[in-house]
Amino acid sequence: MTEPIMVGVDGSGRSLRALVWAAHEAVLRQRPLNIVHVLLPAHSYATTDEGRAREASNWDQGVMTEATAIAQEAHPTLKVTSSLPSGTPAAVLLAEAARAHTVVLGAKGMGGFGSLLLGSVATQVVGHAVCPVVIVNHVATAYDRIVVGADGSAHSEAALAYAFEQASLRGAELQTVHSWSHPGPHAVVSAVQDALAKEQLQALEEWLAPLREQYPDVEVVEQVPDEPPVIALSRASDRADLLVVGSRGLGGFHGLALGSVSHHLLQFSQCPLAVIRPRPDNPGA
Repeated sequence: MTEPIMVGVDGSGRSLRALVWAAHEAVLRQRPLNIVHVLLPAHSYATTDEGRAREASNWDQGVMTEATAIAQEAHPTLKVTSSLPSGTPAAVLLAEAARAHTVVLGAKGMGGFGSLLLGSVATQVVGHAVCPVVIVNHVATAYDRIVVGADGSAHSEAALAYAFEQASLRGAELQTVHSWSHPGPHAVVSAVQDALAKEQLQALEEWLAPLREQYPDVEVVEQVPDEPPVIALSRASDRADLLVVGSRGLGGFHGLALGSVSHHLLQFSQCPLAVIRPRPDNPGA
């Protein structure tokens, strides 16, 4: 069975933006779209148990009906399925993610506090899902550019493969960013800095070589900025349709589900962010 593109919706504006992104992704990949709205164990829409149950049912059904209509109106030939499972949202979405090609979520749902850019549900899902997770906060579709961070780690290799595939699907330029830091004081002109920059560029070119061969149609731009990766990638995301990173890099602790760079970019990316981790190939996908 073809793994669907799965999107979680909750009636919030960000989840509707996630829905639009997910529907377009499903069309590009020729996969079905599965819309999931999680029913919480308890509702608080009315003052009585009877009224609470009735109102919650009507509201939840309305969320799903609206989401399905939006996806089908935008893409009439897209196969759309929907489900209303109940339980803790993060646990339910992670269970659904095990059967999905990609999970798409809004950066913050109905339960988020105004001062938080990323909801706890999205944080848990992106930290533990085995499939790619795309977090949609800001949507940009006019740049025709995918940005990907690279550092030579296994998670970075998975991110590069995903980014090349996305660039090929979308006919977009691929901007590859390998950030590094000069170990000593910086100078306006320095032979040491120039030599180190050339080494970093050579490493990036080696990581890209097999994917360039696999995707000859993708135009690749290489960048090796001498600055922290969060700064470089955040800046690049301001001119991109999608930012792609591995869930952990070379500096990550293996006990952590999410590395510090990817965690910070969940907050600061100016475009949808795809967080990728290696997983075994699925012959049935």
